[in-house]
Amino acid sequence: MLLTPETLVGRAVRLVPLDSSHDAQLKAACDADQDIWTLYPIRMNGDAYEGWRKSVDARVNAGAALAYAIILEGRVVGVSLFSLDAPNLRVEIGNTYLHPEVRGGIVNPDAKRTMMNHAFEGGANCLQYRVDALNMRSRSAVLKLGARQDGILRADRITWTGRVRDTVVFSILAEAWPSVRDALDARLAAFNIAQPRQN
Repeated sequence: MLLTPETLVGRAVRLVPLDSSHDAQLKAACDADQDIWTLYPIRMNGDAYEGWRKSVDARVNAGAALAYAIILEGRVVGVSLFSLDAPNLRVEIGNTYLHPEVRGGIVNPDAKRTMMNHAFEGGANCLQYRVDALNMRSRSAVLKLGARQDGILRADRITWTGRVRDTVVFSILAEAWPSVRDALDARLAAFNIAQPRQN
């Protein structure tokens, strides 16, 4: 499995390898929703942003992750990461956050379709999502992407608030990707948005 840190282009969004030039806009996006963070295992807003970014850079530098700024119409509106398990040809998409202004539209399915395609073209056998059991919006969104629920890991994590989290695990296998991709393409086509240019 070989996933490279390159710019990925979707119908409406670009996913650009995350670097310091994105920090001001990404931090502002993370600060735009103060209530959502109780559903995350970690905080990415306020005074926690810098520590989170350092941890992301450490994972990327160690080859354990790829991190992307999600860009819509020239503005950073979110972030998403690949966690890599190269020996087992497995990838997890996680640490996704979107500015509240772009939730419920094309941004999430477009970004996820683009990332999933990169993962499977790079040789992944299995792509996984892990979602807090209390986060019904994210659970619904992952199912709409075409993933299947594998199960629930009980008492899986202790979040930054001290809450013990149950984690719902979803996956898409490589052999299912063509049909999942086609269904996503039909969903995205309904938005009738032209594909962005590379530059």
